[in-house]
Amino acid sequence: MPRSLDLVVTAVATQLMAANASTSSEVSQRVLAQLVAHFDVDVSFLRYNDHSVRASKLVAEWPARPDAPDPDPLAVVYFEDADPVFALSEHGKKPMVFRPEPATDDYQRRIEVGRNIPATSMAAAPLVSGELTTGVLGFVKFGDREWKPEELNALEAIASLFAQVQARVAAEERLRHMAEHDDLTGLHNRRSLLAHLQERLAPGRPGPVSALFVDLDRLKAINDYLGHAAGDWFIRVFAERLRQGVQAPSLIARLGGDEFVVVPAGPLDAETTESMAQRLQAQLRERVPVDGEMLTRTVSIGVALGVPGRDSTSDLLRRADQAVLTAKNAGGNQIAVFTEDMSLKSEFRTDIELHLQGVIDSGALVLHYLPEVDMRTGDILAAEALVRWQHPTRGLLAPDAFIEVAESINLAGELGRWVMRAACAQFGKWRSRGLGRDVVLRINVSPVQLVADGFVSAVADIIEEFGLDGGTVCLEITESMVVQDIETTRTTLAGLKEVGVQIAIDDFGTGYSVLSHLKSLPVDALKIDKSFVRELGSNAGDLAIVRAIIALADAFGLQLVAEGVETEAAAKTLLHHGCFRAQGFLLSRPVTSAVMQNLLSNGRIPLSFAAPHKPVTVPR
Repeated sequence: MPRSLDLVVTAVATQLMAANASTSSEVSQRVLAQLVAHFDVDVSFLRYNDHSVRASKLVAEWPARPDAPDPDPLAVVYFEDADPVFALSEHGKKPMVFRPEPATDDYQRRIEVGRNIPATSMAAAPLVSGELTTGVLGFVKFGDREWKPEELNALEAIASLFAQVQARVAAEERLRHMAEHDDLTGLHNRRSLLAHLQERLAPGRPGPVSALFVDLDRLKAINDYLGHAAGDWFIRVFAERLRQGVQAPSLIARLGGDEFVVVPAGPLDAETTESMAQRLQAQLRERVPVDGEMLTRTVSIGVALGVPGRDSTSDLLRRADQAVLTAKNAGGNQIAVFTEDMSLKSEFRTDIELHLQGVIDSGALVLHYLPEVDMRTGDILAAEALVRWQHPTRGLLAPDAFIEVAESINLAGELGRWVMRAACAQFGKWRSRGLGRDVVLRINVSPVQLVADGFVSAVADIIEEFGLDGGTVCLEITESMVVQDIETTRTTLAGLKEVGVQIAIDDFGTGYSVLSHLKSLPVDALKIDKSFVRELGSNAGDLAIVRAIIALADAFGLQLVAEGVETEAAAKTLLHHGCFRAQGFLLSRPVTSAVMQNLLSNGRIPLSFAAPHKPVTVPR
């Protein structure tokens, strides 16, 4: 090869060596311009083969066409429909020369349409990588041109250099794709999502930027039933349906597990984004075939908006996450649009979660007591221990504010043990002073405690530690808790009865079908759920339910306690139908241990309403 051609190849190699995925197109075009000048031709082009669709795609050309037709017949040429000149670039391995002659008429016509040029000659050097032809480097001369063997050798060497750049760029793009996409679904991953949102939320960008946080409801059921491979298949199908349901070029990312985020391409307001969420929810509800089963999962979607220049990526994702949590806490299969109230609730929950363990250890928890009263006489029959948290900034917190959090972070058992020990300790002190001899201490038990190993022995140890008679302590379990694991419940309750404690079913009547198990469970009392008591005297439906529960308790010989008695009408209705034991704000609000001690000293609470003249006799 002449020295001048050696220098050309060396110069090309030097420039292409520095090219990467982001600069390869620009560097390639610059090199083509230099080669056009050196070989004294009119046009040069670089094309890559896409063997997945059997097509040749234009990557760079010189000079660029200012008036390229649309559609451009040179942009993508499919090998199946190509003229012999383009078809040769699919598998060719050596440089080829095409000159004006009848055999190249189809090629000449394509060039004439694409570049408005009549007869041309061309030298084409294939890009070869291993056994695969990956593209072609071409040089076009208007009219005819003879190519010398040494020139064709130089073109072959230069084409080899372009093939190396092509392979290097492809490897970089594969690595980038792997770094920015989820392995299981091929969707964007968290890293890619964060980068996209950071760009969209930059100052000056159009907004608002909306995000839809999509969370599958109860995917764990599929994993447990059919295995994780089936769960993965379900997620892949779900991801594909998500792609089909979202208009491109919206970004879809999988954060992991069963959590996805959709970022619409253009600015959308909250109402439009919510409508989009509704369409997605309907489309994603279709059944999926998995291992011969037709399965479906509902989705919860949280919608949030961010303002460019004001809100950060973390702000937007946090809001969307808070919205989807609100949707899931509402039972799932819901759509929730973020509000500031959600943010306040989330901050409160986080505060509880971060400090609850320390509160249990430090003594910031206190017990209040809700008296249970005989509405005929005002006599105090029992005291229900209720935990409170004396928060340093939020004041006195009722259990509803932190019990759910305790269960979610596996502190419910520890919290329950604290309540039981503290209540029994206080009750022991009262009894040692001669107070509450005929009063029962009621303590609520969490589902975690009921199924925990050693729970029965722990109860026995606490009762013995504080010198209590087991019969003076009643453990309350909810109706829903009973039917979650009936066999474990039955075993635990049998053990508790051996210890001597009483058992009550709390929130009775809320629809968990414990009726069929009453005969076989060692239960002493039923507590009518307050939702059926609150409107007694004005709601005929509630009265029918309460009367049925009263009859049921009578049939099984069980004590009966009404919860949530807040009106005289409710109290008188209960008395009239034979339910005498009750709790509620009409009788007494929860009180501190000091106030409860005074009530026990008095033995009764004065009542302003009278009992019926002819009460119905039921077990008390």
